[in-house]
Amino acid sequence: MNKIGLGIGFLYLLGIVLSGCSESVGAPKEKKGGKMKYEVQKSEEEWKKVLSADQYRIIREKGTERAFTGEYYYNKEKGKYLCAACGAELFSSDTKYESGSGWPSFYKPAADKSVQSETDTSHGMTRTEVMCARCGGHLGHVFPDGPEPTGLRYCINSASLKFKKD
Repeated sequence: MNKIGLGIGFLYLLGIVLSGCSESVGAPKEKKGGKMKYEVQKSEEEWKKVLSADQYRIIREKGTERAFTGEYYYNKEKGKYLCAACGAELFSSDTKYESGSGWPSFYKPAADKSVQSETDTSHGMTRTEVMCARCGGHLGHVFPDGPEPTGLRYCINSASLKFKKD
């Protein structure tokens, strides 16, 4: 097994061990008729028209992109990261850092209510999923192993983001 494979395996196991992070981020969601209520509401057919197939799989079906393949993983430019689905400002380049995880990583959202979180028990582990607070789109996960001042690592799919240069 090569060093990258070992590193990814280690990060996967670390995620399982450290996945106890269950802090709520952003405003609480309201349920109306059993469905989450967001400012931006679209049918799945409408989402399919505005998102690429890969974006739809990740944002609407809670998928992920392969590590080290995302468009913004290596991005070092100054600017804002917006939700690819609705355009809400989510993160700033000022809080982006190199985590070595293979996905763009941030230590805090652009604003307290930019994102929401909930417990994700898929794939045989417990993690904290991060969603856009404006449209509910899946962004990635947050882990309690980030740098100061927050100690958090928002591990976000590039396909869930649009970058706007300063």
